[in-house]
Amino acid sequence: MKPLLEAFARALVTDPSRVVVTQSIDEEGVLLELEVAPADLGRVIGRRGRTAESLRIVLDAVAEKHGTNCDVEILD
Repeated sequence: MKPLLEAFARALVTDPSRVVVTQSIDEEGVLLELEVAPADLGRVIGRRGRTAESLRIVLDAVAEKHGTNCDVEILD
């Protein structure tokens, strides 16, 4: 799931080299933390959070196919 989020984020931002995704796994599932350049934060979040919500929906669907849960956090 980490490579998928990295690919989506790099496609959205203007500075793909600053995209960093950290993955951790615990009993609740997978936690992905996304960090981008401050100027690209709005692109990843989108108007009213729609882009971020879309990313979460897609990653939740992929996680469900693998029998787990996925949570995405966008860091400032």
